[in-house]
Amino acid sequence: TALSESIKLSICMATFNRGKFIGETLDSILTQMDSRVELVVVDGASPDNTPEVMAQYLSRYPEIRYYREQTNSGVDADYDKAVGYAKGEYCWLMTDDDLLRPGAISRVLTELQGGQDLVVVNAQIRNADLSEIFQESLFKTCSDKQYDLRDGESFFSEMTESLSFIGCVVIKRKLWLSRNRELYFGSLFVHVGVIFQQPLLSKISTVSERLIAIRYGNAMWTSRSFEIWMFLWPQLVWSFTGVSEHAKAHVCPREAWRSINKLIHFRVTGAYTLLEYQAFLSNRGSVLFRLIAYVIALTPGALLNLLAILFLLTCRPSSKMGLSDALRSRYSTAAGHTAARLLGVKTK
Repeated sequence: TALSESIKLSICMATFNRGKFIGETLDSILTQMDSRVELVVVDGASPDNTPEVMAQYLSRYPEIRYYREQTNSGVDADYDKAVGYAKGEYCWLMTDDDLLRPGAISRVLTELQGGQDLVVVNAQIRNADLSEIFQESLFKTCSDKQYDLRDGESFFSEMTESLSFIGCVVIKRKLWLSRNRELYFGSLFVHVGVIFQQPLLSKISTVSERLIAIRYGNAMWTSRSFEIWMFLWPQLVWSFTGVSEHAKAHVCPREAWRSINKLIHFRVTGAYTLLEYQAFLSNRGSVLFRLIAYVIALTPGALLNLLAILFLLTCRPSSKMGLSDALRSRYSTAAGHTAARLLGVKTK
């Protein structure tokens, strides 16, 4: 129809249990939309008040299309459904608890005039209530860039880490639908699978302007973070055939689980326990490695957490995300929070 042909950009959102946050996210989007833009929300059977919140917005904004699923299919399948429901030439895979910054949609629409396959937009990382900047830029580069088929290797090296955040992805809808998405259902990073499977994309641009404010520490999968970052993410990164091992190693080690520092980090945050040791590490690595991994899993989490907080406060005061992870851990204690407050760090 003429209406769907006029839609340039579909903002596609998969949501689950975000009744507390999604209203603020919608407000940041809807104030920027015009007739070239639509908003598609797929609700993966949220048991919270998401349907009630959405009903309030649907009565005021007919440009929202809301699809409530009867069962939860997982984040990958729900984003894929949202792209399937979309009518736009491009789909922006937006998150359900972060905010678009003023002018973001206009900036993306301008960028899309170049006919890219993919646009990757930058973001600013903030704390959970968005009151403090943790990291000024998601990207390591500070200028807009263009990539073509000859640059596949450099694009992979430079941008894959940022692409772990789905909200930075604006992709041509026809291209998405032409790829094998089901292969990546359950990976939690279906968009990365779509982008890097063969054939590699030929026209990519990155926007260095920070168009999204990320609400750090609010991810639904935090409890699975050990499995995700030690196994699922590396397996995905190393599964692609179109790039060299050097480029993959630049993104993450193939066997990230071998890092003792990472094991300690996940113990501090509460994501690594004897359960994870038994499930993932008891049959991996040398006898010495397994012994060290076992001892770390047995070390009292509250003790390690307090030591980590004191170390970060005194030796790494700029590591705001690391400190936030430690303070939000189920192992954090009153002593750790008190020490943070004494040094001027805001805690819950």
